[in-house]
Amino acid sequence: MSRHVRLVLKGPDHLYVESKTLEAVKDELVLDNSGQYLLENTTLDFQKLSDKEVLRITGPLGADFTVKVLFASGADSVVQYIYYQPIIHRWRETDFFPCSVTCGGGYQLTSAECFDLRSGRVVVDQYCHYYPENVKPKPKLQECNMEPCLASDGYKQIMPYDLYHPLPRWESSPWTACSTSCGGGIQSRSVSCVEEDMQGTITTTEEWKCLYSPKTAILQPCNTFDCPTWLAQEWSPCTVTCGQGLRYRVVLCIDHRGLHAGGCNPTTKPHIKEECLVTVPCYKSIDTLPVEAKPVWHKQAIELEEEISVSEEPTFIPGPWQPCSRTCGAGTQRRTVKCQVLLSFSQTVADLPDDECEGVKPATSQPCYRTPCSGVSGKEDEKERQEEEEEEEEETPGREELHDWEYEGFTECSQSCGGGVQEAVVICLNKQTREAADQSLCVSSRRPPQLLQDCKTQPCPPRWETGEWSSCSATCGVGLMTRTVACTHRPSRDSNHTEAVRDKDCQNPKPSPVQACNRFDCPPMWDTRDWGQCSQSCGGGFQKRQVLCKQRFADGSILELPDTFCPSKSPINQQPCAKKECPPQWVTTSWSQCSVTCGNGVQRLQAVCRKQKEDGAHWTVDPGNCSTMARPTKIRPCSLRPCEISVKPVPSILAQKKVYIQWKKAKKLHLVVGGYGYLLPWTTMVLRCPTRHFRRGHIQWLKEGKPLVSFPHLTVTSQGYMKIQQVRASDAGIYTCVAGQAHEHFVLQIIGSKKKLSLPEAWLLAGKQKVGRLDVSSTGDRFQELPIPLNQYDNLVERLLELKGNLPDEKDVEKLHSSEKNRSTKVDERVNAELSSHIVLIADTQRLDEIMNNLSEGLGGTWRERLITQLLSELTMTEVETNESTLHPPETAESSTQQPLLNKPNVKTQVPKPRSPVIIQRPRKVGVVPSSDMVVYVGVPVLLQKPIASLELRCETLGNPDPSLTWTRNGKDLQYNNRVGLLPTGSLKIQSPTKVDEGLYTCTARNRLGSSSLSSWLQITGSKGRNCVQGNSMGATGRICSERSNSSQSAELCHGPACPLRWRVDPWSPCSASCGGGSQTRSVRCMKGPEGRSREVESQHCLSTGRRPSFTRTCNLHPCARWTTTHWGLCHGQCVGPSLATQHRHVFCLDANATKVNYRMCSGLQRPSSMKNCSTETCALYWRVGQWTQCTATCGRHGFQSRQVTCAHRRSGKATREHQCVWRPRPPSWQRCNILSCGRAGECRDSTRYCEKVRQLELCPLPQFKNRCCHSCSNT
Repeated sequence: MSRHVRLVLKGPDHLYVESKTLEAVKDELVLDNSGQYLLENTTLDFQKLSDKEVLRITGPLGADFTVKVLFASGADSVVQYIYYQPIIHRWRETDFFPCSVTCGGGYQLTSAECFDLRSGRVVVDQYCHYYPENVKPKPKLQECNMEPCLASDGYKQIMPYDLYHPLPRWESSPWTACSTSCGGGIQSRSVSCVEEDMQGTITTTEEWKCLYSPKTAILQPCNTFDCPTWLAQEWSPCTVTCGQGLRYRVVLCIDHRGLHAGGCNPTTKPHIKEECLVTVPCYKSIDTLPVEAKPVWHKQAIELEEEISVSEEPTFIPGPWQPCSRTCGAGTQRRTVKCQVLLSFSQTVADLPDDECEGVKPATSQPCYRTPCSGVSGKEDEKERQEEEEEEEEETPGREELHDWEYEGFTECSQSCGGGVQEAVVICLNKQTREAADQSLCVSSRRPPQLLQDCKTQPCPPRWETGEWSSCSATCGVGLMTRTVACTHRPSRDSNHTEAVRDKDCQNPKPSPVQACNRFDCPPMWDTRDWGQCSQSCGGGFQKRQVLCKQRFADGSILELPDTFCPSKSPINQQPCAKKECPPQWVTTSWSQCSVTCGNGVQRLQAVCRKQKEDGAHWTVDPGNCSTMARPTKIRPCSLRPCEISVKPVPSILAQKKVYIQWKKAKKLHLVVGGYGYLLPWTTMVLRCPTRHFRRGHIQWLKEGKPLVSFPHLTVTSQGYMKIQQVRASDAGIYTCVAGQAHEHFVLQIIGSKKKLSLPEAWLLAGKQKVGRLDVSSTGDRFQELPIPLNQYDNLVERLLELKGNLPDEKDVEKLHSSEKNRSTKVDERVNAELSSHIVLIADTQRLDEIMNNLSEGLGGTWRERLITQLLSELTMTEVETNESTLHPPETAESSTQQPLLNKPNVKTQVPKPRSPVIIQRPRKVGVVPSSDMVVYVGVPVLLQKPIASLELRCETLGNPDPSLTWTRNGKDLQYNNRVGLLPTGSLKIQSPTKVDEGLYTCTARNRLGSSSLSSWLQITGSKGRNCVQGNSMGATGRICSERSNSSQSAELCHGPACPLRWRVDPWSPCSASCGGGSQTRSVRCMKGPEGRSREVESQHCLSTGRRPSFTRTCNLHPCARWTTTHWGLCHGQCVGPSLATQHRHVFCLDANATKVNYRMCSGLQRPSSMKNCSTETCALYWRVGQWTQCTATCGRHGFQSRQVTCAHRRSGKATREHQCVWRPRPPSWQRCNILSCGRAGECRDSTRYCEKVRQLELCPLPQFKNRCCHSCSNT
């Protein structure tokens, strides 16, 4: 099974191949010329070059191939080869798992398992991962159990808004915060498979249930823009014109948009000033110069430093306060505060962002108060305010009178029930505006004390109290953690204990007391079973245990693995046990000598007292040590040799009480004495006489009580068998097998012979002398009279053969050897297979005696026919191997001491199973009884070349219950009249058929299990004018000619006493009941005279022609059953169209007692529908689409945009589950966008931040990396 074999031979030598198949078939192939060769269903490609030979085999190999080298010279050749190991493990898709719900609509999925092709077993998945081409098939999902749940089912509750179980889906949590604020980070989320139940509750489930759709991403990049960087501007000129000075520059923080913003790392900020040196020497210190002598920008810097303290370092410079916002009362004044730096080189002050300055930024606003507003308060108030101002002027002048502490409400209660506390909120209040102000504006020493008060003092209702989770029950695989969950109640707020109450007293849902844990696959580990029983109870033994390598998976399943998957050291599986010393015990040794020298005696089993050593060996000790135990006493019979007077065993014959009826022609049959045989002529019969305690060569055979005389066709073999070649009528008789005093008889009858067997005359004479004893003079033995009657079963067998339709005349029997010996009766292939598969029918005499007793009770004709048909059905249902053993007996059966052949019961006495009707087709017409009356079995064409008195079309059937027969002509119901009528057997009889009777006649047999039809074409040809028929009825022989006209009136075929008496029956009436057993009746009359002029006479006149046909019978015996339905459910099933849903109901099959029965009982009736469409506004739904989002990229192939697609109601606009809209295609929810090239003419830039890695890993030659990293790759 290897694949992709490639072998190269370099050198002067040559290759040739030998093969060996699994059946050890060898072959070889000489490779002469280049081309393709075929060896063991495998194609070999061979290429022969000047300096080398190349052999390629795609495979897989169909046999074991051995490649050999044929040396051509002394130079060495080099062989190079490569091949792939065979694939012996493949993925195999499993069947669908059971449905997730029992009704109301669920889902079921498939999985995939790794399958070992050699052993045919399922193995662990790791084996299939070895082969890259083994792709594990994705699970398939389908809906199931879509029938709605009725309230009586008790499986699921029907919700008014939904009948179906939603499919499991991927559910994701929100994205986490990005790992970095810039420069490219990662954010993650958890994705789990969830399913939603009928109540809308969402629970987590196994991931394989969601694998029918791709799993959503759990990682994504974020903040991929570049981080802000410091940007330093050009340096200013040096602050001096000679000697050493300073120079400055502006440093800004620039983000990815090119804007000045914060966010840069302060530790990496470049410095903004440094020393500088002017090479011009200084003759006079600059500091000694007056200010006016300094440069203009330096003069301005000194002025700023004096006035607003601006410096060369970035500093917050506050501006002047603006006037108060109000002329009286409390107001606000504001000022500007800027971060500025003195740029001496440009003689200006530059504004910087606030984060460039260190320290706290001064306040930009403050409250102000000039004078009280007039009319607000009286003079007294004004005096008091002035006094307060004077008192507080030293601490916070002009501020206390404006703000003061006040209580404003309480905080939330610390408890929701059972008693808590809440604290009063203290705020600093502006007295003028009555608005809260900053607390720093109020005097902290005047802050009022803390106030507390009780709250929520009412008792708490019962609530769930949970304990701590226990440790996990398993370290891997899947375990459980448990905790206590109780509904508790605290009697009062002061009590420290709680009382447990009933669960229903707690309002909220009960928390789960268990949860799964450690849900991951365990590594393979050893699993040890319990130690087995010790091999010894004492003296040292061993006990074993089973040690297996197993792996527990996260779903709880356990897989048995090969030992190589587990750690190398396996636990011991055998250990010593029962080391204690064993007590002494009796040990049996050998049997004593026989008590007699001849005949039957006894032997005793000897015993000694032994003790076991530590090493397991035994030694004999004094018998007194075993005195506490009973000494074993065993005795057995023995016989050294027979004494002089010995009794010989009595011979016996293993006879079989069977009746053999040959059903089809066969060359040879093997039968056993003890019963009856009805054989077809010219069949070779071997009659066996199995014996016990008697030599087969000494068996004697008798016929009619006299020693058997050998004929050329009748011989007795050395094994004691009697063989008759091609039996004939003269071979019928009573054959007796004699073995000593034992004897058994066999009665042979030839089918078709009218000869009745009688007891031999010699036996009758001996019976008169002494009843029950017969003398056979040739042997001198005396044995009992024949124990069974000779012709007891003749009538029954003849009736069975009539059912088969194979009764040849006695004349035919005599002529068969000369004229029809080499001709076989052709049986139509459509005859019932059970009949055609039997060569011999074998029945127990006990069963036939039972049938004979039932027939002798004088029951009605219909009952007799049914009884015989039932017997035939039983015999044909016996095992086919019974016939096989009759044709080819087993070799072991030839031994004289074997069990009798065919000793198992061959007839099943139980009632036969119901079966549909079968019409038995016969290949030829049955013997014509007068020649002017023709009988033909339906199924073969009938061609009448001369007029006949009557034509009978027989229609024989098998079936249970008995089928009813109907006839049609040319596809239409047959019209019965005085010339065309039905016989009691159901056959069709046409008196004096003429041209008007031509057509296709069809017989149809029906019962409740089915029907069967068979047709015959009737064609009449002959001379016009005078037609003559030959009649020999009633002993009269002569030519009766009648004038025939072209009319349909039949000719008169008989006159006077020659006209027969006959029964005429009308068709059956319709059944009185359609089920449960009804009855049918018909008219039965005795008619006399020729057809057309016959008259009805008394019934007793026709009794001589045969029994009167029955005029009543039962019909439609199958039990009454009917379909019944429940009421239609609500119209809230699956939406199947606009404003269309489905509604359901249950359909049952009930019997007459309203009991639910199997649906097959109603199979003949039309089953009502269990589902129909209905109109409902609930399904007035449509797909509602939202606006497309902005494209995720402006160019390239990776941009996409999405929109929201929901299933919504047209009137209310409320969204519903999407599966309700599946009858209409769902609009797409995402699409590609901006699929344009990102590069402009002549532009080369990087479009991803990973280009540096691409360049380092030397991936630039690949087109997909070169396009996205154009700039980085251009430098390589």
